[in-house]
Amino acid sequence: MTKSHTLLPIAMSLLLAACSAPASKPVTYQDVNSTGVVSGVGVESQDITSVTDVMVRDILATPEVVKRDKAARVILDEAHFQNESSQRINKNLLVDRLRINLQRAAKGKLQFVSRESAGMVAEERELKRQGMTDTGTIGLTKAQAGADYRLIGRINSLDSRSASTGAVERYTQITFELIDLENSLSIWSNIYEFKKGGQDDAIYR
Repeated sequence: MTKSHTLLPIAMSLLLAACSAPASKPVTYQDVNSTGVVSGVGVESQDITSVTDVMVRDILATPEVVKRDKAARVILDEAHFQNESSQRINKNLLVDRLRINLQRAAKGKLQFVSRESAGMVAEERELKRQGMTDTGTIGLTKAQAGADYRLIGRINSLDSRSASTGAVERYTQITFELIDLENSLSIWSNIYEFKKGGQDDAIYR
């Protein structure tokens, strides 16, 4: 058998494989508030936007939080926001969107303390006090800002699967609380919950 006869079946096989492969679709931008082309029973972009929008409105409607002589100081990060659900999820997607939208909507009625930046701030404060830098335009303070409240929360889920059909259902519950950092009282809380079902084949990362 000649070399050309040997290569012919291989070329035909590659051609058939290329023809049978599914045609690729161009990537398109999608509305973050809608169900995407890949969807499942877990927390997705439309759920994140919905839950944070609801929480922003509810917090700003709470007199104990916003109707004060001095703007309340709040710590809002993922340090005390727990994911106990069956889904892997970046908790910062929730808390960052909540903090940023709340800060924009509060218009000075709330102040946000960045605990995750405490080390960076301490280094700069030390440089100023050693005379390595000037004091900037704000001037010196006795200490870093203390906080009045801290947001805590939890993501929980309950899953079920049909052994006969493979259909999946998931009930997801997301809770939020604002805790008074002086007396430990919960001054505000809310819950967001939803349930999804279907032939789920989405993989969350």
